[in-house]
Amino acid sequence: MHLIEKAPAKINLTLDVLGKRDDGYHEVEMIMTTVDLADRIHLTLRDDGRISVDVDKGFVPGNEQNLAYQAAKLLKTEFGVKAGVHIFIEKNIPVSAGLAGGSTDAAATLRGLNRLWRLGTTIDKLAELGAEIGSDVPFCVYGGTAIARGRGEKLEHIPSPPPCWVVLVKPPMGASTKDIYGKLDLDHLKHPDTAAVVKAIREKNFRGICEGLGNAMEDATFGLYPEVKSLKERVRSFGAEGVLMSGSGPTVYALLQNQSRADRIYNGLKGFVSQVFVVRLLGAKHHL
Repeated sequence: MHLIEKAPAKINLTLDVLGKRDDGYHEVEMIMTTVDLADRIHLTLRDDGRISVDVDKGFVPGNEQNLAYQAAKLLKTEFGVKAGVHIFIEKNIPVSAGLAGGSTDAAATLRGLNRLWRLGTTIDKLAELGAEIGSDVPFCVYGGTAIARGRGEKLEHIPSPPPCWVVLVKPPMGASTKDIYGKLDLDHLKHPDTAAVVKAIREKNFRGICEGLGNAMEDATFGLYPEVKSLKERVRSFGAEGVLMSGSGPTVYALLQNQSRADRIYNGLKGFVSQVFVVRLLGAKHHL
């Protein structure tokens, strides 16, 4: 028995860091939404009870470090599953990019194994388990658009933004989220107005969304990787309505209502950055 589960990337429309928590994590408030750039998770039933992982890109671990492996192991333990699974990850989302590539693979594995192993559990239970794997996994289990609080696992689902084009630009380096959090100056962060962006989303006000985009981690990332700041400035110079770094970076994205302008930005960037994508916002939540 074999099935395929789609694992979409996410972008942050806002990302605010509110302070350091007692557990070592940072308290955040952010708006996340899914885009139509996705990995594909191929799940094949194994009769020997083992979990195995294979990835079509060599720089992604195919062992216990892989979050999809961890998701399968967690479900197997939680529900006492005797069967095993072979997980093949068809990787399209750039790695260490601020797009939740590993988290969305784990989330898709949870959803897919719920069907493959016929567990019959709820999406809420899968999201609850996903929080044990990583802070972005619960959002990725649901998809759609949400305000995330706590360390990212407390979700308030909101309507999707109006449909638009998204140009994603991933520079050649990867960004270490741990290093960037270590560089944050919590007393001098530029805090985005998340409430204003939520209001604009509810009103389907595309201009208001673009004007409110903000990421409190940008300055720390720009300090470690000045080329990300240069990339953002270059993307903005092409005339995109809204431009922001996603997550802790280094991916920069642009929001556009016009496909021809999106294609023009793509063509203008493709010459000096190899990983450029033109996709749509997804909007819809996942259903089991």
